[in-house]
Amino acid sequence: MRPALLSLVVLASLAACGREPAAPSAPPAPPPAAVDAARLTAAASDGANWLSYGRTYDEQRFSPLKKIDASNVGQLKLAWHYDLPVDARAQESTPLVIDGVMYVTGSWSKVFALNPATGALLWSYDPQVPGPTDINACCDAVNRGVAAWGGKLFVGTLDGRLVALDAATGKPVWDVRTTPEGSRYTITGAPRVVKGKVIIGNAGGEMVVRGYVSAYDADTGKLIWRFYTVPGEPGKADGAASDQVLESKARASWKGDFWKLGGGGTTWDAIAYDPKLDLLYVGTDNAGPWNRAVRSASGDNLFTASILALRPDTGEYVWHFQTTPGESWDYSATQHLMLADLSIGGTVRQVIMQAPKNGYFYVLDRATGALISAHQYVDTLNWSKGIDPRSGRPIDNPQADYSNRHSLFIAAPGPSGGHNWQPMAFNPATGLVYLPVIETSFPYVGVKKFSEKHLAWNTGVDFNAGSLPQDPVIKAAAKAGLKGRLSAWDPVAQKEVWRAEAGHPWNGGVLATAGNVVFEGNAMGELKAFGAADGKALWSTSTDTGIVAPPMSYEAGGQQYIAVEVGWGGAFGLAAGELALAHQVNKGNVPRLLAFALDGHDALPAPPVLHRAALETHPELGSAKVVSDGKAIYHQYCGTCHGDTAVSGGVLPDLRYSAAASDGKLWQSIVHDGVLQTRGMIAFGAELEPAQIDAVRAYVVHRINESVAEAKK
Repeated sequence: MRPALLSLVVLASLAACGREPAAPSAPPAPPPAAVDAARLTAAASDGANWLSYGRTYDEQRFSPLKKIDASNVGQLKLAWHYDLPVDARAQESTPLVIDGVMYVTGSWSKVFALNPATGALLWSYDPQVPGPTDINACCDAVNRGVAAWGGKLFVGTLDGRLVALDAATGKPVWDVRTTPEGSRYTITGAPRVVKGKVIIGNAGGEMVVRGYVSAYDADTGKLIWRFYTVPGEPGKADGAASDQVLESKARASWKGDFWKLGGGGTTWDAIAYDPKLDLLYVGTDNAGPWNRAVRSASGDNLFTASILALRPDTGEYVWHFQTTPGESWDYSATQHLMLADLSIGGTVRQVIMQAPKNGYFYVLDRATGALISAHQYVDTLNWSKGIDPRSGRPIDNPQADYSNRHSLFIAAPGPSGGHNWQPMAFNPATGLVYLPVIETSFPYVGVKKFSEKHLAWNTGVDFNAGSLPQDPVIKAAAKAGLKGRLSAWDPVAQKEVWRAEAGHPWNGGVLATAGNVVFEGNAMGELKAFGAADGKALWSTSTDTGIVAPPMSYEAGGQQYIAVEVGWGGAFGLAAGELALAHQVNKGNVPRLLAFALDGHDALPAPPVLHRAALETHPELGSAKVVSDGKAIYHQYCGTCHGDTAVSGGVLPDLRYSAAASDGKLWQSIVHDGVLQTRGMIAFGAELEPAQIDAVRAYVVHRINESVAEAKK
């Protein structure tokens, strides 16, 4: 080798020896929504992410994160907020956070992908649900979230579709209709994915439908199996997984031509899965119509108001437990189902827990469905006299059967239940379930003559007879009787350990964390934190907008966040009128996603200034009979959205303040012709005559005048 060349080689070698070693390349980012069976089964140990609706298959809503704890939770500040471009209605979604992306839904089944550290929008998807669909939604145009699997997200839409989205772009991959065209089903609940199958139910228990749950192939959208929850027309098999068990166990519990009115039993929310037992658990809705004399005359009416255990591969029936046989009060069992292993009597038991609407907290053996215990969790319960510990059946209170008497029975709980859809949470360290409790009652009066309505609820209950009287003493007593609280419940001892009273019955779901903190939002526009062991108030912040959704927790950039969707409404918020307004926040209803962290530096903008002109007296538009007829029509067709006694609960328009109340032509164009149906206000001319619609206007004007007179007292 020549000396010059040798020198170059030596110099190059020396330079290489002094050079810093190359930095290792960062591992490639995981593909979006890379969720599979292994990740979901092991989700309990993955605190950074929130992979499914209840975080884990057992639906405990417990986060193992503990950077935010009882000692520092008081330092939480708003880290970021995102204003959801959706209607100002109830927002009920639980966001998912998967590998650095947050996925959340809003009203009208819209989906958003956000940066979980900043709230920046990555993409959005609008399924273009037709506005008239809203008439079939009992309880607002809500959606509770998406499911994730194999790079895709799955959302159920209000108009009955199941849509698979590419998690990277939000573009649809497939879109299948899960409900019959022209039917009154809706979908509001979050799907779950089990073993590559998307599990989805539907809602519509008041709309003359027959409940079922379905499983679709996550890759293709192909229907794999379906399980109907009530029998169909005699002699006609469905070709479904439920055929045999419906004939052998359920049909004898129904009487008459029940199938013509659907039967109810929809599966609109509660789903859980046990990978070890390979059992899928589904909760079913109230029977339909509510009034048993209308639908079946007698019988338990299986499988309504029940918990079902099915095989996820085939939909095969394994066991059931009916919480409310012969259900007649809208006491659904679609409330949160939660799995846990509890030490009971010195033995670790695999249990499933539920606090359904009927006011009893149930602990069942989740392998067999056998009752372990049941106990009243509400303060006031009068529709039954307890639970038979051997059979698990409620002990009847004969006075509660209003169906054949047409006389009033004031039942507690009311149709909102002692606990509604708002999820509870469980902390394995304390052994406590944190339960949002509702204390309400309701006057049930059976209708004298039932006929199916296609643009109204079909309950067989006279809502007009049960509307709030305008006697100030009665109204004051009714408002005072409305209560809500967060209850820490010991499921082994079946007793309440502590409670945090709330000023409103219709509050948010719950999150428990390993930092020994429990979080819940409320109707007053507050997110609160409590000590997990003792219920001590630790922190509270104003959210300006009322909350019904449950909080969740995740980690981004090494920091723990608490996030919650705000936007008040739902069944009680729409229908309860003055009772819904009591103590509810009055700063507008701005749908948002809020995220809090210990070093947050964000702030909400000033709430909107609400202007509402004072009501003025109008000339009465009809005789006392016309007003009375209008009142009856209003409470059958209008009250479930615009509020009892023509007082809005604060979500949809209050008709007393509508310009159409003083303009008969405009009133008819809206109510009869449907000029606002793209916004959800259906055309009622298909079922109501112009004279009937005028009678409703006469009633609304009468209520304006009553409200003016009351304000002057």
